[in-house]
Amino acid sequence: MTTFEFLLQGLLSAMEPINLLYALVGVTLGTAVGVLPGIGPALTVALLLPVTYRLDPTGSLIMFAGIYYGGMYGGSTTSILLNTPGESASIVTALEGNKMARAGRGGPALATAAIGSFVAGLIATLLLAFLAPYVVQLAIKFGPREYFALMVLAFVTVSSAFGDSALRGLTSLFIGLAFSVIGIDQLTGQTRLAFGVPDLLDGIEVTTMAVAMFAIGETLYIAAQGSRGADIVEAVKGSVWMSAADWGRSWKAWLRGTMIGFPIGAMPAGGAEIGTFLSYATEKRLTKHPEEFGNGAIEGVAGPEAANNASAAGTLVPLLTLGLPTTATAAIMLAGFQQYGLQPGPLLFATNPQLVWGLIASLLIANLMLLVLNLPLIGLWVKLLTIPKPWLYAGILVFATLGTIGANPSVFELGMLLTFGLLGYAMRVFGYPIAPVIVGLILGPLAEQQLRRALAISQGDVTFLVTSPIAAGLFVVAALAFIVPLIMRIRGRGQVLTQLAASED
Repeated sequence: MTTFEFLLQGLLSAMEPINLLYALVGVTLGTAVGVLPGIGPALTVALLLPVTYRLDPTGSLIMFAGIYYGGMYGGSTTSILLNTPGESASIVTALEGNKMARAGRGGPALATAAIGSFVAGLIATLLLAFLAPYVVQLAIKFGPREYFALMVLAFVTVSSAFGDSALRGLTSLFIGLAFSVIGIDQLTGQTRLAFGVPDLLDGIEVTTMAVAMFAIGETLYIAAQGSRGADIVEAVKGSVWMSAADWGRSWKAWLRGTMIGFPIGAMPAGGAEIGTFLSYATEKRLTKHPEEFGNGAIEGVAGPEAANNASAAGTLVPLLTLGLPTTATAAIMLAGFQQYGLQPGPLLFATNPQLVWGLIASLLIANLMLLVLNLPLIGLWVKLLTIPKPWLYAGILVFATLGTIGANPSVFELGMLLTFGLLGYAMRVFGYPIAPVIVGLILGPLAEQQLRRALAISQGDVTFLVTSPIAAGLFVVAALAFIVPLIMRIRGRGQVLTQLAASED
C-alpha cells in the first residue's frame, strides 16, 4: 500500500466517533492547561497517563496528540496577553505578541497565532506522513559535531537577535549555560555545583526558571513601577480580527516558520525551541518594517508560532521512526506506547500500521479542532487584559506557584522560583534580555553532550569539529549571524555620531 492509502485508512480510524471525542478532549485540555503559566503539555500528558490504562492504544495516543497540539497553542495565549509563556516553546511569542497586546492589538496577535498554528500544523502533518523517511535519513547523517554546530548556531542567533547589545545577549546566554551544568554529569555520573543539595542533583527545572523569569520577574517589575508605570495596557482597538495588511505580512512568515520548524523538530536533539528562535531571527532580518521589531511586529508572532507547531509534528518523526523522543512530551508519549507493549521504530509501521496512521491522521483532525475552538474565543481571551492590574498579576503569581508545585511539589523548588524571579526582575531593570538565559539552560546540556562525544571520537582533536561539510557550513552561518549584526550596529552608531557632529557644526 502507498502512503496515501495508509493515510486514508488512518483518517477512517481517527474519524470514528469515540476517537473524535478523544481528540476533542485532548485539544480542549491541552489548550486550557497551556494557557496556565507553568503547566505545559508534558505535565498534562503525564497526569493523564494513568487515566488511559483502560483505553485502547489508538484512543489514548490520539488524546495525547491532541493535548500536545493544544498545549503548544495554549502557551501562546498567555505569552501574547500576559507575557507569561505556558511552556518554553512559547517564549519567543511573548517578545512581539505582548507588545501588540499592550498596543491594543491582542486580537490580531491571537488570530495570527491561531491561523499560523493551523497552517503550520496542516503542512507539517502532511510532511510527517509523506516525507518522514527522507527527513530521518538526513537526520541520521548528523553526528555529534553536526549537532554541536547546530547548537552553536542557535546560541549565536539568540544572543545577537535579542536586545540592543550583543555583549548583553552573550552575558545572558552564559548565565543560562552556567545554570545548565548544575546537577549530575550525563556522561560521567559525577555531581557538579550541587553544593550538597539533593534537589539540585537533577539540575534546574526549565519550567521553574521560565515561569520565574518571565511571570514572577514581570510581576515584580510592574509592581516596582507602581503608578509611575507608563505602560498602559489597552484591551483592544478596533476589530479583534486580522486586517488585509496583517494577512499580507503573516502568510509568508507562516510558510517560512513551517519550513524552519519541521526539519529542526524532526532532528534528534532538535525540539521546538530552536525552530522558534531561528524563525524569529529570520523574520527580523527579512522584514520590511524593522522599526516595529521590539515594539509589536506581527511577523514576530506569525513565524515563531508556525515554527512551534511545525516542530510539534516534526518531533513525532524521530519518535515514531526511531523511538527517539526529543522533547519531554515526546518522552511521556513514548511511555504511553510502552504501557501497551509497543516500541516505536521502523517495525511499528509494519506491525501496527492502523495505530500509527490513525495517530498521524488524528493530528489533522486535532489541528482543525484547534482552529474552530480558538478563533471564536479570541474576544474572550482579549478580555483578560481588562482585568485590573493588581488582580491580574496576583493571579499570575498564584498560577505560577501552583504550576511549580504541580510539576515539583517541593519547598526548595518554590525557593528557586522566587530566586529566579528576583534575577529576572534585576535583568529587566538593567536591560539584559531574558530569553538567552532560558535557551542556555535548555540547550546547554545537549551542546555539552555532543561536544564531548565529538572530542571523544577524535581523541581531543578540536579540528575534527570543522572537518564535516555540514558542521563547517553551520559554523560559518553562526559566525555571520554574529558578525553581521555587530557591523550593522557599529555603522548605525557611526552614522548617529556623524549626524550629531554635523548638527553641532
